[in-house]
Order: sequence, then structure tokens, then C-alpha cells
Amino acid sequence: MGQCVFTNGCFDVLHRGHVAYLQEAKSLGESLIIGLNSDASIKRLKGKTRPIVGFEDRAFVLAGLRCVDMVIGFEQDTPAELIKSLLPDVLVKGGDWAPEQIVGADFVLANGGTVRSLPFHAGRSSSGIIETILERARLT
Repeated sequence: MGQCVFTNGCFDVLHRGHVAYLQEAKSLGESLIIGLNSDASIKRLKGKTRPIVGFEDRAFVLAGLRCVDMVIGFEQDTPAELIKSLLPDVLVKGGDWAPEQIVGADFVLANGGTVRSLPFHAGRSSSGIIETILERARLT
């Protein structure tokens, strides 16, 4: 059986940076599982105006990507419990996180897995897209 890769996030306004990141994550193993923050979880983490796109729609779009094998929602602010229950072979997160700072890294490493931090794709973010929409709305 091939290696299971796990990542998590809000994936609120899906964009090219997300897809490139998920494709790279998938290349690290045979299957890619995404832990998807619930709407309530995103509200707690990002504020009352988020998410823009509801859970069902975010999950549907992610599940439709060729590189994604499974999407599992979680209500907590972190995916720690989900990671412990899935015990992935590879734990991946994007951005400036050092592998040892990634939630669940200690658990995955202690169980023989690996942890990777993949680079962000500059200029591509949900927040940037939302800002562009708001700016253009102000110009009309």
C-alpha cells in the first residue's frame, strides 16, 4: 500500500496557488487526504466575514480535483485529533512553517512518518482575491 499524505486548511476561495500546492502534496505519496475546516472553525480563526464559500461547496470543489482522494471536515481549530486518528505517512503544510511547528508533526514523526513544509506560491491567496473584489467594487 502506498503512502498516505495529509494536509489541512480552509480553502475558502480556491485558487491556482491552492491547486499547485495540492498537486505537489499528492506527488509525495499515493493518496491525498484533506482535512477541511468547518465554517465555524474558519469564523473563529479568520473573523466573522469568513468563510466566503460554505463548507459543502468547498468540500465539493476540493473533492472534484484529480489530485484529491478524500476530504474530511473537522470542527476544531486545529486538525490534531484528525491527524491522530488517520496517522498519515506524510504530513504536509504550506507556507513558512518549519516542519516541527506544524500541528501534528510530533505525532506523525513519533510514528515513523515524515513532515514537509511546501512553499507558498507568491501573489496567490484567498485574502488577495477578496481584497481585489472589494477594491473593484469600490471603483464601481
